[in-house]
Amino acid sequence: MKRTNVLWITGLVLGWFFDFLFWKANAGINFAIYVLLCLAGGFLVLRLNGLRPSWKALVLIIPILFFAPMTFIRQEPLSLFLSVVATLGAMGVLAVTFLGGRWAEYSLSDYVVNAFRLAGSMIARPILFRNERQKMAATEGTDEAAKAASKAGWKRFWAIFRGILIALPIIVVFAALLSSADLVFAQRLQDFTRLFRLEKLPEYLFRGVYILIGAYALVGVMLHAAQKSLDEKLVGMDKPLVPAFLGFTEAVIILGAVILLFAAFVLVQFQYFFGGQTNIGIEGYTYAEYARRGFSELVTVAFFSLLLFLGLSAIVRRVSSVQRWVFSGLGISMVALVGVMLVSAYQRLRLYEEAYGFSRLRMYTHVFMIWLGLLLGVVVLLEILRRERFFALAAVVASLGFAATLTLINVDATITRQNVARVSQGKPLDVAYLASLSPDAEPALVTAFQQQPQAETRDALGAALACRSQNDQLTRKDWRSFNLSNWRAVKALEGVREALDNYDVKDDEWPVSVHSPAGADYDCYPSGGMD
Repeated sequence: MKRTNVLWITGLVLGWFFDFLFWKANAGINFAIYVLLCLAGGFLVLRLNGLRPSWKALVLIIPILFFAPMTFIRQEPLSLFLSVVATLGAMGVLAVTFLGGRWAEYSLSDYVVNAFRLAGSMIARPILFRNERQKMAATEGTDEAAKAASKAGWKRFWAIFRGILIALPIIVVFAALLSSADLVFAQRLQDFTRLFRLEKLPEYLFRGVYILIGAYALVGVMLHAAQKSLDEKLVGMDKPLVPAFLGFTEAVIILGAVILLFAAFVLVQFQYFFGGQTNIGIEGYTYAEYARRGFSELVTVAFFSLLLFLGLSAIVRRVSSVQRWVFSGLGISMVALVGVMLVSAYQRLRLYEEAYGFSRLRMYTHVFMIWLGLLLGVVVLLEILRRERFFALAAVVASLGFAATLTLINVDATITRQNVARVSQGKPLDVAYLASLSPDAEPALVTAFQQQPQAETRDALGAALACRSQNDQLTRKDWRSFNLSNWRAVKALEGVREALDNYDVKDDEWPVSVHSPAGADYDCYPSGGMD
């Protein structure tokens, strides 16, 4: 890099922006703003040094720009977490493949290796780069020029220092006169001078240190993108990372045994696969235990079946085309049976939801099963086409698809609508659980309250809203933590504020409860989590 001053200044500016946007502020619009600033700063530095990104690397901007704004659109915890992880992960991949753009060809080993390389660059590359620059200057015989530059630098520093010393008393005099002329300005000036109180010195030192650390790490990322992102050699491209060592016979026995076990299980499933509750007649098993115990174990089996197939595909020797096709056929058979088991798991989950309602964990499992099934199908297709290396890409796409689906369906709003709809079927409504959901659920809950024809249900929905109206997170005023979900929740509550005034929230004792106009009492916090 030639323009090193721009590099370090950009790092310091981005470090300061991190402090400005996140100090004593919750995640909100500040995260999206900071992501855009980092992208703009990084691209600017690299462009000024004559480095252009590969068009394949630029594709990664799409998931970055999709997930980064979710921190001020959603409030449901897992959606927020996955959005942040997906954004930072895509930015990391962009840095390690900036010039080469071969991220779509990465194997899982490439992702792991490049993650460690990027971490190493964040720690050591700025120092290595500085040493390289010093050696270059020494070998070019620029001692006199360096001394002259150093002398000019010191002159400039002392000129700035003298200018500050002369300006300070002048500023103090003018500030005193202007404060006397305007009381509002005087108050603002007083607030500003409070920033420099000595008791806040430890805080300023701490903030200054992490600004410098953040700037240093960001410089390391930009240097890595400039110097180490050509993707010249991928892990395992020329030869496998782990040579195939397991015989074909052993692999057939392993897959065959698993297929027989899965086939036996699937045959048993057909006894009650379409019958639901009516065909469950095992002594000692309740309907709830059948549904609850079933789906989690089946999803686990499906996940580990995927790992088993991938592991065998990497280590099994397949010499002839017949062996390759036999192995692929066994893999297809196993995946087909796993697909039936996933459908069975989905059926069990639906039975459990019909009995006990919807929850976050059950919604997560719904979406996860769909994407896991799609990933299994793609893995088999890649095996048939001899494109096993692209499994990592398929896994990344499935992971991003899972995260994107959660954010798009609005988990908490969907839970609210589904649980309210169950009431018309004579099922109970868990008021405390609805009250515990994030602000994402607010507009759906208010709509259900306004449109609910049953007086008893409307009374319960109002109690949930009364509990939620006491939530402090809906009244945040810091613009950095602005969240569209919170804003919509506040607007929705304002529309029913008059009706909620009839509910008596008893928040002076624990657990907090609500006494409704119909004379019923509701807890505001669930006694146990819904799984």
